[in-house]
Order: sequence, then C-alpha cells, then structure tokens
Amino acid sequence: MQGSEHVTKRLLTRRGVLTGAAAVSAATILPRASLGADWRPTETVRLIVPAAPGGSTDVMGRMLAAHLQGAWGQSAIVENRSGAGGTIGTAEVTRQKGDGHTILVGNPGPNAIALSIYRNLSYKADQLQAVSNLIRIPNIISAHPSVPIKSIAEMIAYIKANPDKLTYGSSGIGQSPHLTMAWLLQLTGLKMVHVPFRGAGPALQAALGGDIQILSDNLFPSLPQVQDGKLTGLAVTTPERSPSAPNLPTVRDTGQELAKFDVSSWFGIFLPKSTPAPIVDALNKEIKVFLEREDTKKNIAAMGARTDYGTPQQFSDFVAAETAKFAAIIKQEGLQMDVN
Repeated sequence: MQGSEHVTKRLLTRRGVLTGAAAVSAATILPRASLGADWRPTETVRLIVPAAPGGSTDVMGRMLAAHLQGAWGQSAIVENRSGAGGTIGTAEVTRQKGDGHTILVGNPGPNAIALSIYRNLSYKADQLQAVSNLIRIPNIISAHPSVPIKSIAEMIAYIKANPDKLTYGSSGIGQSPHLTMAWLLQLTGLKMVHVPFRGAGPALQAALGGDIQILSDNLFPSLPQVQDGKLTGLAVTTPERSPSAPNLPTVRDTGQELAKFDVSSWFGIFLPKSTPAPIVDALNKEIKVFLEREDTKKNIAAMGARTDYGTPQQFSDFVAAETAKFAAIIKQEGLQMDVN
C-alpha cells in the first residue's frame, strides 16, 4: 500500500481565485451529505494503529486501509505506533491537521479507559472526532478445569463459600479484561485477588497451568482453549451470545444484579477534532461500504466479532458512554497510573 506522494503546484490567476470563490459559495448551500460524498484525499492516507502488528486493532486497520485505497485511488498505509497502552499513537493523531489524511484506529484502552486511569495523559477526548465503530468482540471469562465451576452463578457461589480461595488473571492492570472482572465483582459485592500479567499470552499460560483459577480475556486466544477442553468457558461479556461460541451464556444471563453487564473490545475510527464535516462524512460513508462487503463480513466473523457501523453521532455517544462506564469502575477500584 506504499506509494510515492505527488505534490502539484498551481499558479493562482484571477480566474482561478474567482472559480475557487464560486466553489466556496456553492459549498455553503450544498447539503452536508453531498459534500461528504464528494471529498477525496489528495495525498497518501496514514492509518495510525496505536498497537503492535498482529492484534485486532492492526488487523482492522489493514483491512480498512486496503478498502480505502481501492475506493479512493490513493495510497493508504498503516503505521504502528504502539506503547503506553495505545496512548502514544493516539496522542500523535491529536496533533495532526484535520485534513483527512491521518486516521486513528482506536479501541477502549486509549479512547475510553486511559482518560480516567492515567494522571498525566497528554490528550483529551475532545481532541478527537468520532467517525464510526467497526467491530465489537466479547471478552470471555473461563476457569481451570480443576475448579468445580462451570458458570458465573457457580463462580459467585464458590467465592461466597470459599473466601480468598480464587485468583483471577488478566493481561494487565487497567486493561479491558481486568476491568471486566472488577466490574463483575463490584456489582456482586464480592472480592477476588487479581493477578495481572504483562500481556494476554502469559495470562493464558498461567490459566492453562492452573497457577490462576479464573481468567478474564479477549475472546481470542482463550476460546480455542475452551473448545479443546483445556479451560471451562463460563460466559461471554456482551449482551448477546457470540456466534463463535453459541453455547456460552452471557454474564447477563446470571441474574438481575448483572442485567446491565456489557463489556466488549471495540475498534473504531477517529479523526483529529478539527476535521471538517464533509471529510468525516466521506470517511463514514466508506466505512459503511467496507463493513457491508461480503469478504469483510467473513473475515470479521472469523475473528469472533460482529460489525458495528454507526453515524459519527452514534459512535460519539457510544464512546462517551464507554468512557463514563469505565471511569466509574476505575474510581471504585481506586486505580491511578502514570503514562510511562
């Protein structure tokens, strides 16, 4: 997707200026939607992925980049800017011009959780313009087979009967899987020792080895271990069951105290806040086309995810709700960290 950039210099004549002025005048009376539909990039488009290559954020960035390159006839490249929980790459986008040529592939970490958990975050939510979500993937809670627990209800009962006997692991403090379990325990008034690991891989290995009894993780890579019988799947964390694991109940199925439980890993698109509405609309339109493609649907289903297109306002409202939800969980847990 790499390509050379071409810079064209035009001489401004009186006729050119008048033509430009007429175009601006016409633009003021054209509907927002038509302006958005007409916008196209004039140079290479950069999709900033605030994570390392290979993860879901990166995969979605590369899939969308390929679509935009074909749709717009302009080079679209993915740049991985990982580090500090995704905040390094996110901060970079907030400093860019809002000309449509720099796009952020966001996720809950830097775009919802970081806003409450980090004391020294270098950006604010209002420095980004939400465009649309792409996909949502449930988290999954599982148990080591040696523990007599096969559901969330049984886990709750076991904790009540055996205080301080269970530990749960996650990919790290403040990560979505950690806050998933923290919220569940808050809602049920229970306690369990959290064992944070440096990433999902080490946490999974600890669960498989029985070093921790409960694991809170993204759907993958845990689901294959559940399907192989190496872990016992207890529930998925979204309101609906996952097509990849239709036999696994949701946390909500447990009872009234968890009736509003909803946690997912989501991946969506943002632009710098200064980006004009026509550019936001043009990108939103292409995201809708991208998510409706049959090959896209097939690839997303293979990830255990579902598409989650929305208008800029719908996605903005969703991110605001996610930010508020995680802020409340973080406050109750008393979590505060510094960006390293």
